[in-house]
Amino acid sequence: MTLLTNPADNLAALIRCPSVTPSEGGALGALQAMLEPLGASVERPVFREDGTADIENLYARLGAKGPHLMFAGHTDVVPPGDESAWTHPPFAAEIADGEMFGRGAVDMKGGIACFVAALARYKEKHGAPEGSVSFLIAGDEEGPAINGTVKLLEWAAANGERWDAAIVGEPTNPERLGDMIKIGRRGSLSGTITVTGRQGHVAYPHLADNPVPGLLALFQALMPPFDDGTKHFQPTNLEITTVDVGNPATNVIPAQARGSFNVRFNETWSADTLKSEIMSRLERAAEAHEKALGRMVPLSFTLGWRERPSPVFLTHDEKLTKTLSASVRAVTGRTPQLSTSGGTSDARFIKDYCAVVEFGLTGQTMHMIDERVALADLETLTQIYLRFIEDWFS
Repeated sequence: MTLLTNPADNLAALIRCPSVTPSEGGALGALQAMLEPLGASVERPVFREDGTADIENLYARLGAKGPHLMFAGHTDVVPPGDESAWTHPPFAAEIADGEMFGRGAVDMKGGIACFVAALARYKEKHGAPEGSVSFLIAGDEEGPAINGTVKLLEWAAANGERWDAAIVGEPTNPERLGDMIKIGRRGSLSGTITVTGRQGHVAYPHLADNPVPGLLALFQALMPPFDDGTKHFQPTNLEITTVDVGNPATNVIPAQARGSFNVRFNETWSADTLKSEIMSRLERAAEAHEKALGRMVPLSFTLGWRERPSPVFLTHDEKLTKTLSASVRAVTGRTPQLSTSGGTSDARFIKDYCAVVEFGLTGQTMHMIDERVALADLETLTQIYLRFIEDWFS
């Protein structure tokens, strides 16, 4: 067990597994080899769905009674990119100047390595917890997130698993450990607008119907603010992400213009009410565009939505948030900000089963060439997790 108490050793073993989504790459096997000596039962269910890769996941539990604390995360990583551009190989876990280099060092094999080390130290110091600790580790978080956490939660719940609280080990700290705990996330909704016109020669515009001005008018209608923000969340924000006409020629008016957008929204909205507001804005803009141009033919557009929008959520569990905040403060001397900023994570699925917060390493190098973590941060995070486990079960 002594080796398991060292987070750097744990992380090196995980980094050396090239678990680029959807490949397991040996990472779940390495994690299983860490958890079983701690007395955990380990299962590795595989989930599948038509049109997606089969994904292997891991669920482990130490203890058989409550209270039940879940640690959640993922061992899959994004591709390393140009490996020759790395200062140290992306899957070698080499150490230089007090930092360990490797894909997944902070996102988020580092968090997993630290929680394993913290649990190993807890067992050495106190024996088994007065309750249960489980690991819910997905294999496709960096990909479509279809055959990972969602189905793993459903599978575990169907087998009688119930949790009182969860901590997700994603990198949440923007600058230094102790900066931030995520207590919620904005919702995410994506859509695509398609405007249909009539193709023609640019020299004879009266014989064609250019869809581009119509698309621009529709997008302009989505720019005004949706709200002013709330106590815990930023204002709802829409960003245009793509605009395309599929036209390689400069002397042809295209037949269609298409644009996509994403909205990050606060609790002022649900996905359904936001969809309704967006459609109302587009319909009013289409009518105004027709009148302004004196068009005889109505502006023809369709609005399509991406599947599975992410809901907004906020964690109100004071025991969870206060205990983790106190643990961070005791180890680092800093009082973490309780934040809902940033993108989505698998916490959006876990919140349907129990209270959940996110806390992990600093995220400055995640997904980058030369992703790396300071060994000192691994030790500090392990100490925070250990203090949290001790206080949450006490």
